[in-house]
Amino acid sequence: MARILIVDDSPSQLMGIQRIVEKLGHDTLVAEDGAAGVEVARRELPDLVLMDVVMPNLNGFQATRSICRDATTKHIPVVLVTTKDQETDRVWGMRQGARAYITKPFNEAQLGEVLEQLLPA
Repeated sequence: MARILIVDDSPSQLMGIQRIVEKLGHDTLVAEDGAAGVEVARRELPDLVLMDVVMPNLNGFQATRSICRDATTKHIPVVLVTTKDQETDRVWGMRQGARAYITKPFNEAQLGEVLEQLLPA
């Protein structure tokens, strides 16, 4: 069982993703914007981060870059989970350090597959 940080500014999206992650057997931490997500990642050192992109304060691309370049958190895989479905968004997200990119809406199987690939056995 992994500890997964979910970062999303939409309460309904946050709850929906949290429900799926917990159903898949993992513990969750939550943050409501990118800046809070970076802080929670540094403090709690989760096993993985699910990061929205379009958020106030610090967007998901900026927060991902911050987590992936910080010595304390760079080992944590970040998965961008977003409505931004353009190839340029995907490429930019991966260049910021994301290990995977999931577009909304997604289903439980898609998320489960990505978690299985990125979490240690």
